[in-house]
Amino acid sequence: MIVDDIAGLRRILTDNRIIAVVGLSANWNRPSYFAAKYMLEHGYTIIPVNPGQSEILGQKCYASLTEIPCKVDIVDCFRKAEDIPPLAEQAIAIGAKVLWLQLGVINQEAAQLAAGAGLDVVMDRCVKIEHARLFGGLNWAGVNTGIISAKRMPAPPVV
Repeated sequence: MIVDDIAGLRRILTDNRIIAVVGLSANWNRPSYFAAKYMLEHGYTIIPVNPGQSEILGQKCYASLTEIPCKVDIVDCFRKAEDIPPLAEQAIAIGAKVLWLQLGVINQEAAQLAAGAGLDVVMDRCVKIEHARLFGGLNWAGVNTGIISAKRMPAPPVV
């Protein structure tokens, strides 16, 4: 099923705790690294999938989803849309419950394939942003202040 509602996203992030992050970068300033680090710090198990690395965030890296020796709940894809169909097939083959495509990644063919096999599918959303939005973590970045404004804050005085 393609999931794009708050209740569905909340259910996915509550019920599924093991995330294989395909395309996880070892570079600390890449979005995949930041998202995986956030989820790791919030109690999720992160399994990096990157054939060019042996370890990321202190976790053993795997070259592909099919090499992971334990169960995977969510396959979180930081890959281009055209790379997703084989990843959907691998997600099905390993018995994952969710295929999650990151911001800007939309592939209807892969989504239909995964949904047809019984996986929940999330497209064009960031797992970190959705977790923070649904479970109260946005205030860590100063976003959830209770004040909505388009005005810039005044610069602090120069001492």
